[in-house]
Amino acid sequence: MSGDLKKIVLIGPESTGKTTLCEQLASHFNTEWVNEHARVYLNTNGKEYTPSDLEKIAAGQIQHEEEIIRLLNQKKSVSYTHKPVVFIDTDLYVLKVWSEIVFNHCSNKILHEIAVRKYDLYLLCEPDIPWIKDELREHPDEMMRNKIFHHYKEAMINQQTPWKIINGDHEERLSKAINAVNQLLF
Repeated sequence: MSGDLKKIVLIGPESTGKTTLCEQLASHFNTEWVNEHARVYLNTNGKEYTPSDLEKIAAGQIQHEEEIIRLLNQKKSVSYTHKPVVFIDTDLYVLKVWSEIVFNHCSNKILHEIAVRKYDLYLLCEPDIPWIKDELREHPDEMMRNKIFHHYKEAMINQQTPWKIINGDHEERLSKAINAVNQLLF
């Protein structure tokens, strides 16, 4: 199963439904999903961060992703009607965009990991749903959310993995995401 496992990443600005969509997709496709390590890290260490914290978050994201992939590869009893899949709530592109917006540069360690890590599909969530405040979110302004979205879109254009924009209300997002995943799996 390990060679066939498809890795699908959900990225986009904060408060665009990535976590909810990961949970829904994992449920729909009877699989696991990888949560965003930045939330765990910042909730544990405080919401102030430095470039070195972003490198630690990157290492934690990679470690958690690898743990979930190992778990899925060990599940021999799961029967799939499709290729096995895992959903990942953000990857290191998120840290790249975050670094560039906050610190005007990105660590070479993060850039290196972006270059060597391989995925099968990106789902880029558009900021066309209302922003929901929480203690870790930083950019409620619509203009800034759109600016950040365009950073992600530019990153997607300049890499090789297939990607789709996911937009609309929550039901439309889920439907579009399921359709994109089905195109990859079947």
